[in-house]
Amino acid sequence: MLVLLPPSEGKAASGRGAPLKPESLSLPGLTAAREAVLGELVELCAGDEDKAREVLGLSEGLRGEVAKNARLHTAGARPAGEIYTGVLYDALGLSSLDTAAKRRATRSLLVFSGLWGAVRVTDRIPSYRCSMGVKLPGLGALSTYWRAPMASVLPEAAADGLVLDLRSSAYTAAWKPQGEVAGRTATVRVLHSQLVDGVEKRSVVSHFNKATKGRIVRGLLTEGIAPKDPATLVEALRDLGYVVEAQPPARAGRPWALDVVVTEIH
Repeated sequence: MLVLLPPSEGKAASGRGAPLKPESLSLPGLTAAREAVLGELVELCAGDEDKAREVLGLSEGLRGEVAKNARLHTAGARPAGEIYTGVLYDALGLSSLDTAAKRRATRSLLVFSGLWGAVRVTDRIPSYRCSMGVKLPGLGALSTYWRAPMASVLPEAAADGLVLDLRSSAYTAAWKPQGEVAGRTATVRVLHSQLVDGVEKRSVVSHFNKATKGRIVRGLLTEGIAPKDPATLVEALRDLGYVVEAQPPARAGRPWALDVVVTEIH
């Protein structure tokens, strides 16, 4: 099973250890593309700060993020699973998993990134600020830039198992499973169901959507559940206590769409 996660906007501070070595990251087929994005990002942020803030979409209060990016070649690195914070990662709770579940997380979790393309949670990276929505002056829109490298690397990473896609829309643009891989891919949407004047209404609540996705992944890792296909995933999630509505694709070569319906927000 391969689980595709979005990164978090907020990140923990870089570590005190050795700086990043791009060639040491997982998915070595992405190394050249990573080095190109890293080089342009550092150059941009080491120059005109106002221009860098505009390109990165940062407010005045986030000027420090520009300086942080300018030091990426020398900043200390730590595991990506410690760098990424926020609602989804708090709910996932990587650090509190038992040894077996941590091993499963290392094998199955892949975090998408505007800067790195995608990394494993054990890959050592520095803290940075660069979303997939950024358009760098030289390389252009990162969501477009990453498509070719991802298309050559991700199918191999997916192997022959289930692909559980929990990414946000900005990150799905960088790689869309095709053909046979798409047929064993499942996307998940979390819907809040509530009665309003006796009529059920459903909505997507961003904060809770992320938290529920984190809990779903934690449950699968903790219980050692590794479904081979979307249909088996549906049954596994129901066994974990979730209300799941499945929408199999109309034709082969398309992902399944799963709605996880909840009545309480927490």
